[in-house]
Amino acid sequence: MSKVGTMISNDGWIKTTCAYCGVGCGIEAKPNAQGGLDIRGDKQHPSNYGKLCTKGVALGDTVITDGRLMVPLKRNRINHQSFVTDISWDEATKTVAEKFQQTIQEYGPDSVAFYVSGQLLTEDYYVANKLMKGFIGSSNIDSNSRLCMASSVAGHKRAFGTDTVPICYEDLEQAEMVIITGSNLAWCHPVLFQRLRLAKQNNPQLNIVVIDPRKTATCEISDLHLALKSGSDVSLFNGLLAYLSDNNSLDQQYIEQYTDGFEQALTLAKQSLNLEQNSNVEQITGIASDDLATFYSAFSTTQKVVTIYSQGVNQSSQGTDKVNSILNCHLATGKIGKEGCGPFSITGQPNAMGGREVGGLANTLAAHMEFENPKHHQMISDFWQTNNLADQPGLKAIDLFDAMEQGKIKAVWIMATNPMVSLPDSAKIKSALEKCPFVVVSDCIADTETTQLADMVLPAQGWSEKSGTVTNSERRISRQRRLFPSPGLAKPDWWIVSQVAQKMGFITAFDYAHEGEIFNEYAQLTSLDNAMGENRDLSLIGLTNLDAKGYSELTPQQWPVLIKQTEIVHQRMFHDQQFFTTNKKAQFIAVQHQQPQSQVDTSYPLLLNSGRIRDHWHTMTRTGLSSRLASHTPEPYVTIHPRTAQQYQLQHNAISMIESAQGQVLARVDVNESIAPGELFMPIHWNQLTAKNSKPCDLIKPNADSRSGQPEFKHTPVTIRPWHYRTEAIFISKNSINFESFDYWVKQKVEHGYLYRLASHLNPIELTLQLSHFLDADSDKKLSYESNDDSGNFRVATIKSMRVNRAFLVKTPISELDVEWLEAVCASAIDNEGEQRFMQREYVD
Repeated sequence: MSKVGTMISNDGWIKTTCAYCGVGCGIEAKPNAQGGLDIRGDKQHPSNYGKLCTKGVALGDTVITDGRLMVPLKRNRINHQSFVTDISWDEATKTVAEKFQQTIQEYGPDSVAFYVSGQLLTEDYYVANKLMKGFIGSSNIDSNSRLCMASSVAGHKRAFGTDTVPICYEDLEQAEMVIITGSNLAWCHPVLFQRLRLAKQNNPQLNIVVIDPRKTATCEISDLHLALKSGSDVSLFNGLLAYLSDNNSLDQQYIEQYTDGFEQALTLAKQSLNLEQNSNVEQITGIASDDLATFYSAFSTTQKVVTIYSQGVNQSSQGTDKVNSILNCHLATGKIGKEGCGPFSITGQPNAMGGREVGGLANTLAAHMEFENPKHHQMISDFWQTNNLADQPGLKAIDLFDAMEQGKIKAVWIMATNPMVSLPDSAKIKSALEKCPFVVVSDCIADTETTQLADMVLPAQGWSEKSGTVTNSERRISRQRRLFPSPGLAKPDWWIVSQVAQKMGFITAFDYAHEGEIFNEYAQLTSLDNAMGENRDLSLIGLTNLDAKGYSELTPQQWPVLIKQTEIVHQRMFHDQQFFTTNKKAQFIAVQHQQPQSQVDTSYPLLLNSGRIRDHWHTMTRTGLSSRLASHTPEPYVTIHPRTAQQYQLQHNAISMIESAQGQVLARVDVNESIAPGELFMPIHWNQLTAKNSKPCDLIKPNADSRSGQPEFKHTPVTIRPWHYRTEAIFISKNSINFESFDYWVKQKVEHGYLYRLASHLNPIELTLQLSHFLDADSDKKLSYESNDDSGNFRVATIKSMRVNRAFLVKTPISELDVEWLEAVCASAIDNEGEQRFMQREYVD
């Protein structure tokens, strides 16, 4: 164990945590003289020990006021037209309270809903859950974590009795074998990947197996890559369970003493596969028998095995069964609760774990207490001093928006998320929000596809302004600290919810003056009938008496926290072989392979997979503000195998149209052997504010796991064809421009403004004329060049005070050299020599 540092160093560096993924990296930040923020990794934080990924390093780029939501806004609709007016916080919270009260009185508590986010802090989450379940009396509060972690939650609860991630990050260094399945760890959780890569360097005998339909950057450190067919995970791990049985590799003592249900799980696994020397597993998964044998043998003969899994497992119509097929193998071999062992569900958002803890999902109460347990219901009712605690689960995300579209949800409050971009079948989500009589959105960004549909938009604090706690993937609670004053009238989410709650009449229950008071209340709730963590995995009894100073200076704590941790600890769950089921035994779950709900056919013969890329995050409202992050992948793309590209007459870097039964999108073609023939991959990040018709969720059908409610984002039948255009262009401007009327455009942040990439059905002259309308009318000078040949090259710039305000280049095709040249022109002073360089297209030295 080692000490952790103080909150603020002598030279002004403040300890906080990263705004992005569930690794929960510690960061040290310091406001600089330019009004920005300097960032470095916290070398003492046990999650990252000073390491940061590209997104973390660039956090300072994103702390700007441009595009921020500064004041509460109310949308008024008159004669089919709408206009937005600024209002006070008092009027805003009063209006929200009255609208929700009126709706509840007329239609009942289940006519309202909250849709929240893994980017809320624990204190925000707690207050929102308390209001909806405890005092409104409905469980219609669900989180965008439903889209990433719900299958893991359901699988954990079936096997362990609680939603428990049993391992520590330290186990990655101590393992002898690490399986990475359904995760591009190198891009989606880069710091953990760095830790694993270093472990491999220090111990070349460490066996790393990557299971993924694509050959991703994670495969760079793998000893074996199993490119399984989409949706075949259960068969792969059922095959492993059968192999363990047939090869005397089971831990019989562990199975007999600490588990139930093994025989049923093994029997169904064998029956469903009808095993004949792995032939059926090979046929279902597409993995060669030799590779299967290598994988199965290594798992069976290696004592310390960690299995990392993420969205490729969870985001499936059979996601929960996939999770349990993995857990079954670890339980069958006793590879859990020990150093270097265990299944590891890695979360995607900074506080997805914290939200799960407090009850931010529709099918759980609070603090890992459940609807099915009358004792839990009574304890929470007494603790919150309410007679109105919801007594049954509410609507999960997909069902919630379905009910909204059907007119059953009459008022919804969306917090810190952008469902118009992130939920499947965007057209249906838009219809739902348009039909809902009252839509409230709390966000820190003014203009998103979701805020555009809101009746009330409330300015929330963002990262670097808000203060509270988050919990990472290894159950470690860290403080996120305020670094700057809030811009405008932005407020913490917990304050906004509390103000509304008080105006609804729940005054004393939400009379919080500080987020530390909320954390103390939450910690007390976790310890009810659970002082030593004997009845539930989650107990924070060691943190129940923090004063303001103790909360302010709180160092990372890994739950359960029975005594406040003054040193870094690495504690594993189930080391005592005691689980949180009725009989204290882990449960094997009998599962069998099922086909994904949507299958390819003659109309849609290809499979689309979707996911994250290295330098962007979710819907780009933060990463899109950084020019260095935007430069890594400046344009939406679709990856396709060379053979499939040839079959569909697609050229590398051309524009394609991808179509499903739900809709159509446009994307650049990336011809690449990293993907299997007949499969495609698209990043999830672009949306209607950053690109024209390039949002993958327009294509995805809202199929969901029947147990977890998690949508299937990895298996969409589509077709693809070339999208023909005549002319390309790039346009650079110091401020944003609305190119919505153009056929194809993509917006990218660059150092001196914004770069737009355009493609059009117009010829070069027509496109040049169209783009000329977007140049500054009050410029000092206009430079214009037209090629003398038939190449159709045009370049135009407007100059003010010897600087380019706006400029464009029409040329087909546009190359990256063209982009670099125009960016260099816009970054330089335009004197006589600069004008000459522009006209002759010379590079700036």
